[in-house]
Amino acid sequence: MKKIWGGRFRTAQDPFFEEFNASFPFDACLVEYEIQGTLAHARALARAGVLKPGEASRIARELRRLLQRTRKGPLPDGKRFEDVHAFVEHHLTEQLGDLGRKIHTGRSRNEQVALDLRLFVQHTAGQIQSEIRQAQRALVRLAENHQRALMPGYTHLQRAQPLLLAHYLLAYCEMLERDHGRLADCRKRTSVSPLGSGALAGTSFPVHRRAAAQDLGLRETSQNSLDAVSDRDFLVEFIFDLSLLMVHLSRWAEDFILFTTSEFGFLELSDAVSAGSSLMPQKKNPDALELIRGKCGRVTGSLVALLTLLKGIPFGYNKDLQEDKPPLLDAVRTTADCLNMMELVLKHTRVREDRMRQASSDGELMATDLAEELVRRGVPFRTAHEQVGKLVRRAREKNVPLRDLPSRELRAISPLLVRRMGRLLDPEASVARRNVPGGTAPAQVRRQLSRWKRRLRI
Repeated sequence: MKKIWGGRFRTAQDPFFEEFNASFPFDACLVEYEIQGTLAHARALARAGVLKPGEASRIARELRRLLQRTRKGPLPDGKRFEDVHAFVEHHLTEQLGDLGRKIHTGRSRNEQVALDLRLFVQHTAGQIQSEIRQAQRALVRLAENHQRALMPGYTHLQRAQPLLLAHYLLAYCEMLERDHGRLADCRKRTSVSPLGSGALAGTSFPVHRRAAAQDLGLRETSQNSLDAVSDRDFLVEFIFDLSLLMVHLSRWAEDFILFTTSEFGFLELSDAVSAGSSLMPQKKNPDALELIRGKCGRVTGSLVALLTLLKGIPFGYNKDLQEDKPPLLDAVRTTADCLNMMELVLKHTRVREDRMRQASSDGELMATDLAEELVRRGVPFRTAHEQVGKLVRRAREKNVPLRDLPSRELRAISPLLVRRMGRLLDPEASVARRNVPGGTAPAQVRRQLSRWKRRLRI
C-alpha cells in the first residue's frame, strides 16, 4: 500500500522493517479517538476556510460511518496499514477521493497521537473509576453483612488489638477512594487539546484551537506546540495511579490469602474463585488472589518501562514514543481485570466469624486496655505500660492465658487491676471503648457504613 509520506522515497521498505516500524497492531484500539479527533479537525478546517462547509459535512458523514463500522466488527488486517492514522486517512481517501486527501491539511501525526492518547486516558480513567466504585460497593456489602464480627488487628503480622471486621473492610474503601481521587485529578490534567500544534511548530492555517478543544470536550488548549507533541507526563501519571491502585489491591489480596489459610481460617473462598492441585486432592488454592498479587508487578513494570522510555529522548517527537502504547494498554487491561476480580472474590467470600472471635479473645490483645485503665486510676502511662508488660511476661512464663493469671501474681505487679481483669479482657468491650471518629467502635463503624452507602448509592 502506498505510504502517506512516500513522495520523498524511491524504493520500498524492507518487509521486516515495515513490520518492525508499524504500530497498527496495537494502536488500532485508538481508532475511535482518532476518528473523533479527525472530526474536530475537519470542523476546524471548515472554520478556517480550508474546507467548504459541504466538504466538511461529507467528511463528517464518512467518519461517522467508519465509527459505526469499527464499533460493530473487527478492523481490517493490520499489515495493510502503518498505524491508526493511516487507516483512517486511507478510508477517507478511498471513499472520497481528493476530498479525503485534504483532511491532513495543517496537522501532523505527532499531534494526532498526542490527542488520541489524551482522549483514551480521559475515557479509560473514567471506566477505572467506575470499577473502583463497584469494588467499594462489594466491600461495603460484606462489611454490612458482618457488622458485629470481631477480628484481631495486626501490626508486624502479630496480633495487636481487636477490631470489627467491618472496620477492616472499610479501610480498603478509604484506600480505593484515594485512588479514585487521583484518577479524577489525572483526568483534569489530561484534558488539554494539542490540535493545532502540527509536527512541533504549530500550523500556518488560522484554525480556532479553542473551538476544536470544545468540540472534543477538552478543558484547555496546549500553550506550547513543541511541548504538546513531546508530552507524555499524563501517561506517566495515569500509569502511576494504576500502579498505586494495584499495590492496594495486592495488599488486600495478601491479607485475604493469609486469612484463608488453615493457620488463620478467618475466611473461605468459594469454588467459583478457587483452583485445585494437579497432585494433591485436598488442595483449594486462592489463585484469584495470588494472580491479583502477581499482576501488581506487571503494572508497576509498565510504569518503569514508560519512565525509562522517556528519560533519554530529545525534545520533540521521536519514534521511541510509539512504545508508550503497549505498557499503557497492558496496564489498563490488567488493572480493570483485577478490580473486577476483587469484586467477584468479595461476593464469593464466606466469613468464619467463630474463628475470628476465638482469635480476638486472646487476652493479650487487650493489654493496651489494661494499661489505659491504670492511667485512668492515676498511674503514669509509661509505668502502666511496664506493669502490664510484666503481667504478660508472667502469664507466658506460667503458660496460662492472661485472664487466668492468679490473683496473687496480679496483686504483686498491679493491685489496681485485680477486680477489673474480666471486664477489661472482653474483646467486645475493648472495641466499644474505641468510640472516637474513625475508631472501630460499633457506633463509629455504623456511621462510616452509612456514609459509604450514601456516597456509593447503595
